[in-house]
Amino acid sequence: MADAQETGRTIFVTGLRNAHAVENQALSLMKRQVERIENYPQVADRLRLHIEETNGQIRRLDEILKSLGEDSSTLKDAGLSLLGNMAAMTHAVAQDEILKNSFANFAFENFEIAAYKSLMQVAELTGHASAVPLLQQTLQEEMEMARWLDSNMSAVTATYLEREQRGLTAGI
Repeated sequence: MADAQETGRTIFVTGLRNAHAVENQALSLMKRQVERIENYPQVADRLRLHIEETNGQIRRLDEILKSLGEDSSTLKDAGLSLLGNMAAMTHAVAQDEILKNSFANFAFENFEIAAYKSLMQVAELTGHASAVPLLQQTLQEEMEMARWLDSNMSAVTATYLEREQRGLTAGI
């Protein structure tokens, strides 16, 4: 039977690998969205910024994993990246694509916020507190993105409605 310290380490590493895969999923999703956005430049700009942040988040996770003598799970990364691409494709056929993307992005950011809060707690409780500052930096970026999405949901919705009512391309 594994001791508590080893069990804690395993749980922490698994959480880090899961977070790494989720960030790769987010990258795939955002890149597909940015490729298609034409009529919502503020959304495209913010997604581009968050893509850069997400690349930094992946580097931070790699750094923590490396400090533990571990690496990410290629299988998890590939699987969730594929899911991100599929999610973007399903929204692409919707007339209200920009709204569906906005809803999904807001939900996804809040999922990541919860995951990083939990991961930080696991780090604290399992003797990996040195990882907390890097995880905290990512948490702050995710919270800022969620706040931006929340504060811009009304503007995106209003622009969508206005464009649709004028007979313009409104979806994305």
